Amino acid sequence: GNILLMLGFTAVISLILGMGLPTTANYIVVSTLMAPVIVTLGAQNGLIVPLIAVHLFVFYFGILADDTPPVGLAAFAAAAIAQSDPIKTGIQGFTYDIRTAVLPFMFIFNTQLLLIDIPSVWSLIFTVLGATTAILVFAAATQGYWLVKSRWYETILLLGIAFIMFRPGFLLDRFIAPYEQLPASSIYQEIMLAENNSNIRLLVQGENLEGNYISKTVVLPVDTSQAKVEQRLQKMGLNLIKVGKKIQVDSVDYDSPAEKSGIDFDWEITSFEKPSIRPSKYWVYIPALLLLLAVGLGQKRRRDNIH
Repeated sequence: GNILLMLGFTAVISLILGMGLPTTANYIVVSTLMAPVIVTLGAQNGLIVPLIAVHLFVFYFGILADDTPPVGLAAFAAAAIAQSDPIKTGIQGFTYDIRTAVLPFMFIFNTQLLLIDIPSVWSLIFTVLGATTAILVFAAATQGYWLVKSRWYETILLLGIAFIMFRPGFLLDRFIAPYEQLPASSIYQEIMLAENNSNIRLLVQGENLEGNYISKTVVLPVDTSQAKVEQRLQKMGLNLIKVGKKIQVDSVDYDSPAEKSGIDFDWEITSFEKPSIRPSKYWVYIPALLLLLAVGLGQKRRRDNIH
């Protein structure tokens, strides 16, 4: 049930299979087996993971496998050019490459790095600049050297800064929840108030085909070209009924967005989530950059004293 462990296992699988399979074959095998599992597990933890993010996650580690000892094809090619030992070359290359392994994890938890759900030009600029700064700071932290050799606490600070720049919403989420949960009885009103090209986040629960009782978060598109709420629900593929105070799924249309999201008949819609009103997550860049400036000034003073 832990999505971080599942992602870690998937990364290890990709690295191991990539030692014997070409990158494309490795990607096909692992994505076919693991992509649906990660998407489903994310939904059960309230995290909507786009399928493309999972595929790029798998593909990234499949490429890293090209210099994973002892069967790193890229390492053998590099060793032939450098006239060095292939295993030592592979180990050295792997220690360099594995430092970038944090990036595909960010694909899952911050899909804006893949230019998904970018609401404005300013958001695009902040995302690109923040990610570029983050990867440079992360490189400085993992190599233990920026302007001069980093002290242990500077390395910890640089890692923290890189994480904040990669995922600026993490700290804000600790203080203000990104979504506000509203009762399921308000779903009809919310669907009618939806804006153009918007989605609605539903919390649903019920018994799946294997007989397991699960709860998950789904995101369904709202077709605002339809005038009535029943027509908009039909476009989603949902037919709802009210049983007492509960909103239940009477039926699900085949090949509809609801059916593809895993909703089944007789499931209950427990609530829906509406974005909270809160400050922009990019405000956390300010303290992160100030902390980066402080670390940089400290290292500059040490460098000047050496010279």
